[in-house]
Amino acid sequence: MAYRLRMLTLAFCVTAFHFSVQAQAPAAKPKKSVPKPDAAAEARRTMALSMVTSLAEEARSFRDLVLRARVQSRSADILWESDPEAARALFRRAWDSAEIADEENSKRSDDERRAILRARGTTVSREQPSMRREVLRLAARHDRELGEEFLTKLEEARKRDLEKAPPVETTPGATRRINPDNPPSDMAQRLSLARQLLQDGDIERALQFADPALYPVNTFGMNILDMLHEKNADLADQRYMSLLARAISDPVSDANTVSLLSAYVFTPFLYVTVNKEGNSHTRNWSNTNTPPENIPPAVRNAFFRTAATVLLGPIGEPDLSSSGRMVSFVVTTRLLPLFEKFGMEQVPALRARLSQLTQEVPERMRQTDDPLYTRGIIPEDPNKDHVQEQLDRLPRAKTADERDRVYFQAAMAAAGKDMDRARELADKVEDTDMRKQLIAHLAFSAMRDAIRGKKADDAILLAKQTELTNIQRSWGLSEAGGLLAKTEPQRAADVLDNAVEEAKRIDQSSPDRVRALVAVVTQFQKVDPVRAWGMMGEVVKAANALGEFTGEDGELTSRVVLKGGGAMTNNMTVETYDLTPLFTALALEDFNRAVDLPKGFTSESPRAVATLAIVRTVLEKKKK
Repeated sequence: MAYRLRMLTLAFCVTAFHFSVQAQAPAAKPKKSVPKPDAAAEARRTMALSMVTSLAEEARSFRDLVLRARVQSRSADILWESDPEAARALFRRAWDSAEIADEENSKRSDDERRAILRARGTTVSREQPSMRREVLRLAARHDRELGEEFLTKLEEARKRDLEKAPPVETTPGATRRINPDNPPSDMAQRLSLARQLLQDGDIERALQFADPALYPVNTFGMNILDMLHEKNADLADQRYMSLLARAISDPVSDANTVSLLSAYVFTPFLYVTVNKEGNSHTRNWSNTNTPPENIPPAVRNAFFRTAATVLLGPIGEPDLSSSGRMVSFVVTTRLLPLFEKFGMEQVPALRARLSQLTQEVPERMRQTDDPLYTRGIIPEDPNKDHVQEQLDRLPRAKTADERDRVYFQAAMAAAGKDMDRARELADKVEDTDMRKQLIAHLAFSAMRDAIRGKKADDAILLAKQTELTNIQRSWGLSEAGGLLAKTEPQRAADVLDNAVEEAKRIDQSSPDRVRALVAVVTQFQKVDPVRAWGMMGEVVKAANALGEFTGEDGELTSRVVLKGGGAMTNNMTVETYDLTPLFTALALEDFNRAVDLPKGFTSESPRAVATLAIVRTVLEKKKK
């Protein structure tokens, strides 16, 4: 009995020890659960790959050469993450198509190009796109070597074209003359690609493309330097100093060269050029144009030396230069206050030259209170009455055209602050056509500003203005409906119904009718998806009635032609006019239902644009 009791006691102790050890041992790590593949997502991905591959193959037979190259390159862009080798081959196929498209376009006359643009539905005459440039831009995003390969081919083609062109007489040792505000296509292509790479943060590759195109000095090359200065001031300063060194010894350098060079030091992202008649063209790519604080004194002084040398040198005749006496007068007048501010020794000589030029330019150019002479150079006085400043010029206006121009500028100055006063000033314009255009522009600007300020109620009220066109009114109402979508969905739907009515008043033969419907359906998708799906049949029917509807490049234009020369054009890209945002939203809501919609388009372009939008929702990673 005692033995049995001892054995039970021993067994209990061993068991207790076993449990104690187990309690002290670390807990085993749970195995990571492997997520089960999403069968539906994989099915969508497989379908999307099949759709884009089939579209790229179909594009080989597209009649429109531009569309063929565009679809092939965009398909390659989408396929890159899934199949780089197939995408690379597709990029090369797109390049071959682009070469044919660009060659065909070069053979057309200017009138033929404008007719093609009008058929595509653009509202202004724009230059036919360089398809090789588009393909190059997309390919360079993914593969630097492929980008260089295409760029080399582009340069070789340009050299062949130059060999065929008649010789151009130039001054010995001088660079070729160019329009600094519209450089040759080979320069523009390089600078456009460099700009995109800079925006993407790829400085090294951007400079490889940009460096050969910075000189001769041009607007877009200076924009590259201003962008570079914000990212790496030393690299930008080095290139700027190189431009100064070349410009100071180049016989082709003129007042416009100096004007553009001045932007880097004093008015970054604000570029002013002047034509031989004395009319200016201003490009502004930033809300602030204050001088950079980190410009070294040596760089600033080098600019003044170059500027003085060019401005005090022989003045080129307008037919041999982008400049002339009136251009030299304008640029010297603009920059003289800067020479005086920094106490430069060239001030007396520049004053003497300006005094001489003053006697040789028309009286209208001598009105140095024109904002052109101080724009960006002298800080704006926030308390200054710019409207009255313009009206003070009336006593010096001797003709009806000059008075109309004063009232035009005064109305534009008042537009942003007091629309009633702007309309009152516009009514004083004597020329009937110019007055109507100006009032229509002011009406559209007021509605556009209300939309930009997210003031839906104001936009709806302003959309009732009789000066607006149906397309402008429909756009304003559709945008206002989109602003109300979250807070007042029922009211938003009512406003969108009014936008539909305006859209249906547009001529059935105009691409604007389709664009207006697309914009309304895009906004309805936020408010009433069922209604949006229901209206897609109407959109497809309207698009099919217009074979030239492309499904993209939608824009609105407001233009005022000034009597006596000059014009003001405001081109505004309208994203909701394009099929891409609409089909992206539809595919995100119901992919399987959306894939059938493009099949209803009879034209190649809208079908391709819609298809690419749908497959992107599955094959492309979401951007952060």
